[in-house]
Amino acid sequence: MKHQIRKLYESFADNLVEFSRQHGARSWLVFLFVFALIVAMSSSGLSTEMTLVHEISSTPEAFTEINVSSAPVSPQSEPELSQDRLPKPTSPYLKTVQQCDRNQETRGVWLTNVDSDVLFAKKNTRQAIANLARLNFNTLYPAVWNWGHTLYPSPVAEAVTGIKIDPHPGFKNRDVLQEIVEEGHAAQMSVIPWFEFGFMAPADSTLATLHPEWLVKKSNGSTIWWEGKTHKRVWLNPLHPEVQKFITDLVVELVANYDVDGIQVDDHFGYPAEFGYDDYTVALYQQEHQGKQPPSDAKDPDWIRWRADKITAYMKTLFTAIKASNPDAIVSVSPNPQKFSLNSFLLDWNTWRKKGLIEELIVQVYRPNQTSFIHELSQPEMIAAQKHIPVSIGILSGLKGRPVLSGQLKRQVQIARDRKFAGVSFFFYESLWNLARESPESRKETLSGLFKQPVGRQQQSCRFISHHQ
Repeated sequence: MKHQIRKLYESFADNLVEFSRQHGARSWLVFLFVFALIVAMSSSGLSTEMTLVHEISSTPEAFTEINVSSAPVSPQSEPELSQDRLPKPTSPYLKTVQQCDRNQETRGVWLTNVDSDVLFAKKNTRQAIANLARLNFNTLYPAVWNWGHTLYPSPVAEAVTGIKIDPHPGFKNRDVLQEIVEEGHAAQMSVIPWFEFGFMAPADSTLATLHPEWLVKKSNGSTIWWEGKTHKRVWLNPLHPEVQKFITDLVVELVANYDVDGIQVDDHFGYPAEFGYDDYTVALYQQEHQGKQPPSDAKDPDWIRWRADKITAYMKTLFTAIKASNPDAIVSVSPNPQKFSLNSFLLDWNTWRKKGLIEELIVQVYRPNQTSFIHELSQPEMIAAQKHIPVSIGILSGLKGRPVLSGQLKRQVQIARDRKFAGVSFFFYESLWNLARESPESRKETLSGLFKQPVGRQQQSCRFISHHQ
């Protein structure tokens, strides 16, 4: 903008001299007045633009602090696919359609055993689904993999850790996933289990203790990553073939044995960018780089790209295994916005999407500021994805100790609708009403107003091909 104003000054100054010479002083004064008016208007535009940039840059990226690299990774050399070359949805039951049904909308909610009791008793789970059905929600994303344990009886987990299901008393003699599938489908709701922890596990978990060779490390040799400055976590190495087999077996076990509508992963299917200096990863890097050590700067763009590409290659393997076991199960991904997801967790969902590895995308846009929220929805990766697959917006309904008011929920749902996204999903069930400042009755009234009539989910093959053309 400053460069444009400088050029404007130079151009008008030259014209001013020539005009004065040809037409005299009176005409010169008229010219000067017009020139001053144009400069004033240009300066006002600069001020407006700088104010907007300041508001976006000074807004926290989320309620918790994040650290996005100041040197973002350059985009893949792979060009954006044209509309006629976009990968078609893989599942054979999906039909290619030219536009999304405007009378359908994904209305989801994540159910978890973190800061919530919704899954710890059968009556709680049943009541939660009934509540959501009455409010015209149509999609459940229940956590099934947390704290190094499955939340359903898993022979695969038992073979690796000796523990078949999360040992919490609330899961004893239960199969909470089967309960959710039956109750959800009876209420005409889709059930898409969520592998919430992904490659992350508690540092003291049985999984981490039994398999230290599976863990990624920082350059100082540490395996510890602090979550929220209170929880010590470690990360399984998604590049390690034994880790890949374990996670693939877990996912395939689920889609093969439960009548689910799909599975979902998020940023935890990468790992924090400061990791990657374990023996296995270093040896693999050296094998492909003439014996060179990985860059000491964990945020080095090429180093980030190499690790992200390895994770993408594993995701392709996992996607293929899912479809071989259950072609009807969609693959849903719920990451952060692309820049943060790639530079902080090595998860390049935009490339996943281009390669046809995502059939539903729900981007977590947990922003308290409306300008920042709209900014994230307007990113080119979001617009490109909308033309390809159903893209919904993840909205934060609150956290423990950090409530979100109903007015913000209403505004953000409307913003997503105005921009023709496929729907919304709230994180998380407990904060829809139990962790809020308003009464549960008031919160339910707000949600009832947002979802006045029952509707179906968007078809997984829908594309808003006419949007943003």
